[in-house]
Amino acid sequence: MPLYNHVARIKSMSIPFSYSLRNLLTRRLTTFLTASGMALVVFVFASILMLSAGLKKTLVETGSDDNVIVTRKAANSEVQSGVERSQAAIVESMPYIATDDKGDPLLTKELVVLISLPKRGSDKPANVIIRGINPASIKLRPQVRLVEGRFPRPGSAEIMAGSSIAKRFKGGGVGESLRFGMRDWTVVGIFDAGASGFSSEIWGDAVQLMQAFRRPVYSSVTFKLASSGDFPLLKARLDADPRLTLDVRRETQYYRDQSEVMAKFLRILGISLTLIFSLGAIIGAMITMYAAVANRVGEIGTLRALGFQRSSILSAFLLESFLLGLTGGITGLICASFLQLLTISTMNWQTFSELAFSFTLTFEIAANSLLFSIMMGLIGGVIPAVRASRLKIVDALRES
Repeated sequence: MPLYNHVARIKSMSIPFSYSLRNLLTRRLTTFLTASGMALVVFVFASILMLSAGLKKTLVETGSDDNVIVTRKAANSEVQSGVERSQAAIVESMPYIATDDKGDPLLTKELVVLISLPKRGSDKPANVIIRGINPASIKLRPQVRLVEGRFPRPGSAEIMAGSSIAKRFKGGGVGESLRFGMRDWTVVGIFDAGASGFSSEIWGDAVQLMQAFRRPVYSSVTFKLASSGDFPLLKARLDADPRLTLDVRRETQYYRDQSEVMAKFLRILGISLTLIFSLGAIIGAMITMYAAVANRVGEIGTLRALGFQRSSILSAFLLESFLLGLTGGITGLICASFLQLLTISTMNWQTFSELAFSFTLTFEIAANSLLFSIMMGLIGGVIPAVRASRLKIVDALRES
């Protein structure tokens, strides 16, 4: 009776966690190589998602949910847009626009054009956005702060450069000058707009820039709503006006649309590369687990002879695969997190201008990366685990 109770107790027990962990530590080299392969896949997977998230964050944070931007209908960006002066006057007369403490409307009519500038350290040119502003432009963008020099004086050939422009392009520093629009422009200030796209722009007086580029129309009209809930009424009123052919969007939605094409491309690219690399990682995990089964046939037979059930054997080997995947995922994620220290620049396909942004690691990306790594480990280990659990006691002891 005591022996029967002992056997029954073993059958009801599962193989301890330390057993699976000890077996992984025993095979240090194969464990390291397999986990490293998974870490590489997770690194690629996470870095592409971080790149997409960083781009989206930079563009979305450029806008404010209380601000409305008006562009020409069907224009994908301000660069392609044109708003007639008469249409801008109609927009300016809307009753939903907020005012400052002096009673002036918080509205700006801006010009946005592209110029080509050479980068510092090389003669390779890149497109840069020039934005014609007026005093209300600064009030509408509280994230913009002057870090060096001063603001340009209205009516002058003075400009200020975003911090990314000052670092990466020739002529972007305080006291330097740039030539475009057949005029020389002096950089009198550098501004920082945080993690937004404005840091990759050059700002100057709108009237002077319109004259220099011979532009008779504005690119956009941006204003702050007196109440955020007034947006549906404002949009309906402007859309119903037969004199207008304009798109009315919240500023955040406008910049979200700007990021959609590039972010989608990065996601597709990342998923495609990850799927290809993950096949190699899964095969590596499968080979590792098959080798573990082959080297421990006698051990498995002994466990079965002691009364441990097939499900316990299966669970122990799946736990090893889980730990392999988790180790690789954590390692790859830690390596990918250091990419947040980098700032890269690329072309915004909507505006065809240079845009600087950083990798961004979010909780969702971290969770998806770890889940993906664990799934790789489990998929790679499930077949060897099933084989181990199906070994017959007599055959296993004979092979040992």
